[in-house]
Amino acid sequence: MEKKEFDLEKLKEEYKEIQKKHALPEFELMNLDFGIEKISQTETDFLIREVTKVMAEKFSNYLRFVELLLNPVNAQVFIFSIIKTLGEEEKKRLSEIYKQLVKIEVRLIELDLEFSEEKEAKFIKETFEIWKRIKEDFLKIFEKVQLNWDNKFENNSKGYFG
Repeated sequence: MEKKEFDLEKLKEEYKEIQKKHALPEFELMNLDFGIEKISQTETDFLIREVTKVMAEKFSNYLRFVELLLNPVNAQVFIFSIIKTLGEEEKKRLSEIYKQLVKIEVRLIELDLEFSEEKEAKFIKETFEIWKRIKEDFLKIFEKVQLNWDNKFENNSKGYFG
């Protein structure tokens, strides 16, 4: 147990060094949004790359989710329930979020192909700012989903189960 605490403290110290060098967001903010503390379990000489990987995981997950909402081929039933609650404004916002996430995904491929500490730092700073806007849009969209849930969700008791 003590080792995990030490690893987290060590991570915070190492992050602080690269944060100062590249003017990265605060550790606490990055940890809140991306859970970068899990890097403390990884031994690495390239901390900045590990931070990027953790961010990439979250961006990829949200990209896949938005893809399902915009193009629900072979989607789980709950996705269709969410889609029923979306208005045109929410669908338009999701399309914009999708475009931003795709751009991030392409940048991640480039970063993965050729390591550059400076490019990784620039990516972290820029995408952290983009994420704050995306997160705000998602919160607005899902606030609307929750408002419309009872009005739009229909329980079809004639569904096929066999």
